[in-house]
Amino acid sequence: MSYQEILFPFLGGLGIFLFGMKYMGDGLQKSAGDSLREILNTFTSTPLRSVLAGLIVTAIIQSSSGTTVLTVGLVSVGFMSLRQAIGVIMGANVGTTVTAFIIGFNLSSYSLPIIGVGSILLFFSKRERVNNIGQIVFGFGCLFYGLKLMGEGMAPLSTLPQFADLMVDVSHHPILGVGIGTLLTMVLQSSSATIGILQQLYSQGSLAIGSVLPILFGDNIGTTITAVIAALGVSVAAKRTAASHVIFNLVGAIIFTTLLTPFTAVVVRISDVLNLKPAMQIAVAHGLFNVSNLLIQFWFIDKIELLVRKIIPGKDKSIDFKPSNLNESIIQNSAALALNQAKIELLQMGEYVLGAFEATKAYYEKQDTIDMENASQYETAINDIDNRLTEYLVQLSATELTLSESHEQTMMLELTKDLERIGDHCRNIIQNLNEAIHLEKKQKAKEKKAGKVSDRETLILYDEDVIELFEKVSKNIRDSLIVFENDDKEMAAHMLNREEQIDQMVKKLRKKYISIMNSGKGRAADGVLFIDTASNLERMSDRTIHMAKYVLGERYGTEEIVVDQSVNPVITVPIPE
Repeated sequence: MSYQEILFPFLGGLGIFLFGMKYMGDGLQKSAGDSLREILNTFTSTPLRSVLAGLIVTAIIQSSSGTTVLTVGLVSVGFMSLRQAIGVIMGANVGTTVTAFIIGFNLSSYSLPIIGVGSILLFFSKRERVNNIGQIVFGFGCLFYGLKLMGEGMAPLSTLPQFADLMVDVSHHPILGVGIGTLLTMVLQSSSATIGILQQLYSQGSLAIGSVLPILFGDNIGTTITAVIAALGVSVAAKRTAASHVIFNLVGAIIFTTLLTPFTAVVVRISDVLNLKPAMQIAVAHGLFNVSNLLIQFWFIDKIELLVRKIIPGKDKSIDFKPSNLNESIIQNSAALALNQAKIELLQMGEYVLGAFEATKAYYEKQDTIDMENASQYETAINDIDNRLTEYLVQLSATELTLSESHEQTMMLELTKDLERIGDHCRNIIQNLNEAIHLEKKQKAKEKKAGKVSDRETLILYDEDVIELFEKVSKNIRDSLIVFENDDKEMAAHMLNREEQIDQMVKKLRKKYISIMNSGKGRAADGVLFIDTASNLERMSDRTIHMAKYVLGERYGTEEIVVDQSVNPVITVPIPE
C-alpha cells in the first residue's frame, strides 16, 4: 500500500473528527447558553467547587481547551482569582476524559445514520432548540465517522518497519513518547483527537500499552498550548493562569512517566478484571491518569499559585470587582429591601462606569495599552451588572409595589441602561482613537514614501479643549452618582448648567475641526478625534442628565424642574477609590 493510501484517509478522517468535535461542542454550548460562564463565574468559591465547575463545563462543551480559554478570559477581566482558575483547570483535565470514554464506545458502524438524523433535525425544523440538538447529533456522528476513516488509513502502519521501530524506541524511551504526544496535540490543537488516534492504533495492535501511555502523558502537555496562545498580549493574571495550566500538566506527566511501570501494571490489571476492549482501556488509562494527577496536586494549589507569581512577576492589572449585592430570595418578602440592594448595585455599576471613563481619558492622553485593557475590563463588568440588575428589577416589578416603589423601580431600570450606554460610548471612543492612530500611521507612511517629513510628532492630535471636555463630562458622571444616592437637588442643578457648557464646547470643537481642515493642516485622523469622540462625550453627558432630571422633579412626576442659572457649574468631587 502506498503512503498516499495511508495519508489521504487519515487526513480526511482527522478533519471530519475535528469538525465533529467542534460542531458538537458548539451545539452543546448553545444549548447550555450563558450557564457555562455563570458556572465558572459563580460556583468557584472554594478549591473543590472550582474543580467541580471546571469538570462540569468541560464535560458539557467537550473541550478542556475551551474551558481553559474561558477561564483565562474571566481572570483577565477580574471575575475570577488565580487560585480559583487553577482549580478550574484541574477540573477541566478530568472533564476532558469524558470524550475518551465516548470514543471507547465504538459507534463507527452507526456513524452515517447518526449523521442522517442530525441533518434532519438541522434542516427540517425551524425551532432553535431542535436545531441545537441536531447540531450535537450531527457532530457526534461526524466524530465517529472521522474515527472510522482514520482507522482505515492507519491500519497498514503495523506492517511498516519504520513505524514498528519507532514504537519500540518509545517503549524503551518513554520521554520520546511524551515528546510525540506533546507535538501531536500542539499541531492538532485537540487532546481528544490525539487520544482518538491512540485508541485506533491500539485497537489495531499497532501500538503496545507501554508505547501508548507515554504519548498519552505528552498529550496533556500539548493541550496547554491553547491557553498559552489565549494569554498572549493580555493581563499578567491571564498569563499566570496559562502558566499554572502548563505547570499542572507538566508535573503530572513527569510524575507518571517516572511511575510508568507500576501505572502500566495497574491499567492492565483493571482491564483484565473488567474485560475491557482496547479503546476503553485507553479511556480508563486516561481517566485514571488525570484523576490521580488531580488528587496529588489538588493539595498544592496555593503552592502552584505562589510559583507562577514568581515565574511571572509584575503587578496584576486586573481590577478587583466586588461581589453582587443582589439577593433574589428577598424580592417576594421585602420590596423595600430589594430596592435598596438594587440601589447599591447601581451605585457599584456607576463606579465601574467612572473607572471606564477615566481609563478612556488616560488612553487619549497616553495611548497606553494598559489603559485600553482596563477600560475593556470595566466594560465587561458593566455589561455583567447590567444583565443581572435588569433581570432583578424586572422580577421586582412583578411583585406588589407601592406607587413610590414602582417609580423607584422604573427609575433604576432606566438609569441602569443610561450607565450601560455610557460604558458603550467609552468603548466607542477607544475604537475612534485606534482608528485615528491607524489613519495617522497610514498618512505618515504615505508621506515617508513620497519623501516628505511629517510635521506631527504624535499619532493623536493632543488638544486642551478635548481634555477640558473630558473633565467636564467626568464631573457630570461623578455628580450624577452623588445626585442619585443623596437626592441632591442643588448638585442636579449644577449638572444641568454644566450640560449647557458641554454642548457649547462640542460646537466649538466642531468649528475648530472645520478651521483646521480649511487651513490645509488637517489630517484624516482629526475628524475621528474632533467629531466622533466629541459626539460620544456629549451623549455620555446627556445620559447623566436623566439622573439630575429625576431628582429635580421627574422622579415622582410631581415637581416642576427649575434651574437656577446663577449656580456656579464648577464642582470638584473626589474620584471614588
